[in-house]
Amino acid sequence: MEHFDAAIIGLGPAGAALARKLSGKMRVIALDKKRQCGNEGFTKPCGGLLAPDAQRSFIRDGITLPVDVIANPQIFSVKTVDVQASLTRNYQRSYVNINRHAFDLWMKSLIPDDVRVYHDTLCRKIWREEDVWHVAFRADGVEQRVTARYLIGADGANSMVRRYLYPDHSIRKYVALQQWFAEQHPVPFYSCIFDNDITDCYSWSISKDGYFIFGGAYPMKDGQARFDALKARLEAFHFQFGKPMKSEKCTVLFPSRWADFVCGRENAFLIGEAAGFISASSLEGISYALDSADILSPILTGAPENANGAYRKATRALRIKLYGKIIKSRMLTSAWSRKWIMKSGVAHIPQPERLG
Repeated sequence: MEHFDAAIIGLGPAGAALARKLSGKMRVIALDKKRQCGNEGFTKPCGGLLAPDAQRSFIRDGITLPVDVIANPQIFSVKTVDVQASLTRNYQRSYVNINRHAFDLWMKSLIPDDVRVYHDTLCRKIWREEDVWHVAFRADGVEQRVTARYLIGADGANSMVRRYLYPDHSIRKYVALQQWFAEQHPVPFYSCIFDNDITDCYSWSISKDGYFIFGGAYPMKDGQARFDALKARLEAFHFQFGKPMKSEKCTVLFPSRWADFVCGRENAFLIGEAAGFISASSLEGISYALDSADILSPILTGAPENANGAYRKATRALRIKLYGKIIKSRMLTSAWSRKWIMKSGVAHIPQPERLG
């Protein structure tokens, strides 16, 4: 049975960034359920916008985005809709429109060959025994098992690693539903939609490469019914849907308290959304995935006596920032405070009527 310095479960932005940073410094194995290339198999449902914090992470690493990752058009404002109050406002934003699946595959392609990567692979079981982590997985049709000194959970909202480390921990979850339509709007736009009758979270839309993507985060029990009801309500705001060409769904975390940020224990670590590192005000997680990988990398290679304590301390500023997003989300999802903010017109940029 092979032994590694680090085993990474999941190669989204967090896991892929960490694997790249550990290359050449540690013996690393990484497991990912996405295939190595193509659109078959698992794809992450996501609006696909790269926030300024994520852009800064690539600047620090000296990495530029390839053309085939960037989507069109580039939109520099968010159309914010309060359905109940019948209000629409436009606010400036500096996101980069990307193809999320192409972005994830590109991030994996940056991992050097000295990292052992298994694609299209399912992690079956993890456990700790004799001060090392055991990882059982199925790859290439064969059941395999390895051991590792460090275990890193970069496996997103339904993290197996988080459930193992914190079996009694609960965190607020939503079902994220998303559909793709042929673009029919005369002017492409990006939107953020609030309707407290439908969800106490929020919904979104984005124009991308000739498609119009509409999605949102809804209660787990009856998410599809709420999703369909909101689509019907948005016709009054000039949203045009037509027949869906593709439907997607996944679980998304919604941190709502300080205790929702969990870092790991016993030489196991959580990064990205698996740690609860996702913005409660926008559900944006790529920035914090990259930041947490950047924080953990030198800790693992430095091999301190208490690596978990060092990681917890090093992520404190990140967790405080994310707690600020929780406070912001409470203001945005409150019908009263949101209506007051939007009616004030602060930072609103008027746009032509043809945008609705």
